[in-house]
Amino acid sequence: MSDPAGYRTEQEAFWAGDFGSAYIGRNASPALLAANLHFFAVALKAAGAIGSCLELGANVGMNLKAIRLLYPEVAVKGVEINPDAARLLAETIGAENVRNESIFDYLPAEQFDLVLVKGVLIHINPEMLATAYDRIYQSARRWILIGEYYNPSPVVVPYRGHADRLFKRDFAGDLLDRHPDLRLVDYGFAYRRDPAFAQDDLTWFLLEKRS
Repeated sequence: MSDPAGYRTEQEAFWAGDFGSAYIGRNASPALLAANLHFFAVALKAAGAIGSCLELGANVGMNLKAIRLLYPEVAVKGVEINPDAARLLAETIGAENVRNESIFDYLPAEQFDLVLVKGVLIHINPEMLATAYDRIYQSARRWILIGEYYNPSPVVVPYRGHADRLFKRDFAGDLLDRHPDLRLVDYGFAYRRDPAFAQDDLTWFLLEKRS
């Protein structure tokens, strides 16, 4: 279903609009940065050195802040659909490194050592996931890190009083099936009750592109 604002899906309009702007305040804190540092140190241990990183759905850049602390020389770029979040992201990583657009509209012109997607695929219309998977794959030179809610079969979950805004499934499995030259290198779980470095019950998967 197309949205009058020009987006292909209701979910894009939802995150580009007021709800996405309100989400900014829930996604920026020192505690989250510390948790992200721990998360990426664990999830990227097998990847070794990372020289460049693209985050799809970067919001205000809390993930990229942690990546830059772990890899001080890394070049980072981000794609973010919400204009308010994209402006704050630009303050963190530079306006020249930010694309304020939908993942579906992002056409990769270069490849990155690491492509990161964390808490984003769960909010994408399932009918458009194949396009999202292809953008991830096309952008990656070697590594892909996915951190999402996991379910072995697709389910729809109510999200903060809204229907059709959160979808759980085996995103990594889908991506592996769609692009067989990817291989699973590592995976793990981050728990919301972790006493030191709580995340949002994310299951993460580190994939390597072999071609």
